[in-house]
Amino acid sequence: MINKKVCMLGGFSVGKTSLVERYVHSLFSDKYLSTVGVKISKKILSLDGTDVTLVLWDMEGKDIYTNVNLAYLRGAMGFFVVADGTRKETLEMAISLAEAAVNIAGNIPSCLLVNKADLKDQWEITDAMLAPLVEQGITVLHTSAKTGAGVDEAFTTLTRNMLR
Repeated sequence: MINKKVCMLGGFSVGKTSLVERYVHSLFSDKYLSTVGVKISKKILSLDGTDVTLVLWDMEGKDIYTNVNLAYLRGAMGFFVVADGTRKETLEMAISLAEAAVNIAGNIPSCLLVNKADLKDQWEITDAMLAPLVEQGITVLHTSAKTGAGVDEAFTTLTRNMLR
């Protein structure tokens, strides 16, 4: 069994915890509970004949008043940065967190998840805003923790990249 530590980074209320809950337990709740510190969950994924235990570190959100404890990134084999498609400022936060994560963890596999795809008609984050990131080689995926759209694909994509 291969173990891979994966960190979830992003601003407050972008859906990090909801994405983990959807992926690990197939659950979604509209109730917002702020993560304090870090919450660790595990999920076994069988990929191309290899069993991988993903150890998911759901880190507290960041805003202008708080700093994420990026020391939690030590030993990570991959990370997600999550933005809320309905709030464009969360994209800027995600990009800044991704840069900080690379400075600590190195150039490990990562994905930018633009969450809340179920609210796409309310999105402030546009394809034009994401295009330069894609051109830089950043994997950008759209997810919805509420409906589950794109969630399994996101974790499978990151896991496949970590196994390379």
